[in-house]
Amino acid sequence: MKAFIETLKNIFKIEDLRSRILVTLGFLLIYRLGAHIVLPGVDPMQLEALQSQSSSGLLGILNMFSGGAFANASIFALGIMPYISASIVIQLLGMAVPYFQRLQREGESGRKKINQITRFLTVVITAGQAPGYLANLRAQIPPQAFSPFDGTPPEMFFWVSSVLILVTGTMFVMWLGEKITDKGIGNGISLLIMVGIIARLPFALVGEFISRLEEEGGGLVVFLVEMVVLFFIFAAVILLVQGTRRIPVQYAKRVVGNKQYGGVRQYIPLKVNAAGVMPIIFAQALMFIPMMFVSFDTETMTGIAAAFSDFTGFWYNFTFAVLVVLFTYFYTAITVNPTQMAEDMKKNGGFIPGVKPGKKTVEFLDSVMSRITLPGSIFLALVAILPAFAMIAGVNNQFAQFYGGTSLLILIGVVLDTLQQIESHLLMRRYDGLMKSGRIKGRGAMNTTVI
Repeated sequence: MKAFIETLKNIFKIEDLRSRILVTLGFLLIYRLGAHIVLPGVDPMQLEALQSQSSSGLLGILNMFSGGAFANASIFALGIMPYISASIVIQLLGMAVPYFQRLQREGESGRKKINQITRFLTVVITAGQAPGYLANLRAQIPPQAFSPFDGTPPEMFFWVSSVLILVTGTMFVMWLGEKITDKGIGNGISLLIMVGIIARLPFALVGEFISRLEEEGGGLVVFLVEMVVLFFIFAAVILLVQGTRRIPVQYAKRVVGNKQYGGVRQYIPLKVNAAGVMPIIFAQALMFIPMMFVSFDTETMTGIAAAFSDFTGFWYNFTFAVLVVLFTYFYTAITVNPTQMAEDMKKNGGFIPGVKPGKKTVEFLDSVMSRITLPGSIFLALVAILPAFAMIAGVNNQFAQFYGGTSLLILIGVVLDTLQQIESHLLMRRYDGLMKSGRIKGRGAMNTTVI
């Protein structure tokens, strides 16, 4: 406890870090407050049917991603998912369309142009989803819920104003995420999603505890067993996120001035899951697409839309797992560049023992990444679909989301990444890190040994 308090003191001694943490907390507070601001013209006291509809299944996940804003008919009801969908489209276009490939090579100016195009596409996607959300809202709650004041507002005015508010809400959430990334600590978009997930955790835990105390619920013994299983899943996911394979790099002896350098071996840590939580977020965003075409009303879905909206169904989970594997490879290819790594080693007089510099080094690094990414991506996919098995086993629908799946992976990935950034600030100012037993593993960490 004493060491923990001392670490907190060290964090707040660093002005830049203190400012970033406070800015992050302030923006997250604004986001949470906005999730409870109901659309104008809707009575917040009559949303029971909507909240019941979004308590489980695919809409339950969407509601969790938005931090409960979906079920609250909030101005942030559509959350950040339209922006993520737009980012998926732009990044996929970057692989196939020469114009976007050229923008990616133009550095900062190209990045700004891509961000601008992504924002415009976010507006288009949100404008397409908003009418579906409003149609589902009108179908779920009673007509009198739309007349909380004297007189009924004109139908067209309600639709137009609500669509504009939902689009503006999503763009504001996107702006909050970008500001957290620029002026705060951690990845803003991921933090917004994580905060929404954390906000649902207490309700899910209490709901599961009460259900186990009820008749034929199994009692406290079953609840304790669930907690133990959740602990082991939690530990396995941490190992997945932090797991690495170290590649040795030997640097030859050299003389600079009167000093001799050399005999140094460094280990490049290639992560088993170099893509982080982005494959899960992007795969989940694609799984929401069928609801865009059926006004979010899962009860009226038929055919393919119904199959892909059944959270415990085979085709939903099979497709979700495949998407997770594919996006893991996709983001690993973006994150890890074997050609650049080989060139950097060659410039610094380094080589991998037993491997020729140049093309052979690139092939070796690419082969290693492919081999370690395959089991990592498969395990990631298995963890992603664990909630479906938990539901089949009788776990409460909301609490089952934390048995692996999107919730747990995002929670662990984002928390570890944010803590690693805080630790980097501490170590840079010559303070102790967050852990006495060892550093929190980050993507850029290297283990150096002098021979």
